[in-house]
Amino acid sequence: MTTSYDDLTLRPITGSAELDLFNRLPYVLNEELADDLASGRRRPEWMWVALRGDRLLARVAWWSRPGSGTPLVLDVLDVDDGATDVDRVAVAERLLRAATAATLPAAARPPEYSRFVPPRWQDDPASRRPVEDRMAVVERTGGRLFVERLRLEWRPGAPVPEPTGRLVFRPVGDTEELLELMTRALDGTLDAHSRHDLTRMPAREAALRHYKDELAGYDSPRDWWRIATLPDGEPVGFVIPARNDYNAIIAYLAVLPAHRGHGYIDDVLAEGTRVLAAQDVPRIRASTDLGNVPMARAFHRAGYVTFEGTITMTWD
Repeated sequence: MTTSYDDLTLRPITGSAELDLFNRLPYVLNEELADDLASGRRRPEWMWVALRGDRLLARVAWWSRPGSGTPLVLDVLDVDDGATDVDRVAVAERLLRAATAATLPAAARPPEYSRFVPPRWQDDPASRRPVEDRMAVVERTGGRLFVERLRLEWRPGAPVPEPTGRLVFRPVGDTEELLELMTRALDGTLDAHSRHDLTRMPAREAALRHYKDELAGYDSPRDWWRIATLPDGEPVGFVIPARNDYNAIIAYLAVLPAHRGHGYIDDVLAEGTRVLAAQDVPRIRASTDLGNVPMARAFHRAGYVTFEGTITMTWD
C-alpha cells in the first residue's frame, strides 16, 4: 500500500473539552481519562492524536502520579482498527515518534509501554491483530517485549479463606523491618521487573527503590500491611494490601526463600484478602507475571479470576 501522510495532523489535545475526540477509539481506560486529567495524573500535552481532517486515526497518552512533571508509563496507544485505506502501524509510529520528541527529554529512555489485553489474546484472531499492531508500533521505535502479566480479581461473594493457624499475622513494625524482608524475598524471585533490577543494583537498593516508587505512595492505612510469622515469631513472609487511585489491590506478596515450598503463600494471600474484604470493597485487584506460575496458582486457589492480561514493552 502506498499512502501519503502529508495531510496528517499530529498534535496534543487542547484539554478536557477534546476528550470526546480522544475517546473515539475504544479502550477500557477511556472511562478514567476525565478524572485522570482533573487529578493531574494526565496532562493534555501528554495526550496526542493523529487526525486526517476530523477523523481520528491514532492516539497516544502517558500517565503519571498526581503532581509529577514526568510521564511514568505510556498506557494508551491506539489505532483505528477499522481503517483499511491507511497503514495503521505507520500512522501510529509517526504519531508516537512526534509525541515522544515533544513530550520526553531528549535522549531520555522512554517510560515503559503497558497495554491491557484480553486473556489468551494470542488464540483469538480478532484480538491478536490489534495487539500485534500496537506491539509493532513500539518495535519500530526501538522497543521490545519485556514481560506479559496476568490481571486477577477477587469479587464479593467469593469465599474468604479462614486462618489455618499455621501462621501468625501482625502489622509491619517499621519501614526498616519491611525493607529487610523485601531484600531477603528478592533471592530467587520470579518477577521480571525485580530480576531486571537485580542485574543493575544490589538487592537492598532494588528493595528500597520499589518501596519508594510504589509502596510509599499509597494513601491507604499502613496498618493493613501484615508480616506473617511462625508461632515462635520467625518471619515467613509479608503481604501489602492497599488501595491505589482506582481499586483495592494486593500490592506486594512474598514468602521468604527459607520457607518456600510449604504452601505458606496461600496463608499469606488469604490474610491480605481478608484485610481488604473487611473494607467492603467492590473488588480486589492483583497481578503477576505470566511466568510466575506458583503465584498465579495461589491467586486462583484463593478465588481470584483472571479477567485480563498486560503486555509490557521497554526501550533499552
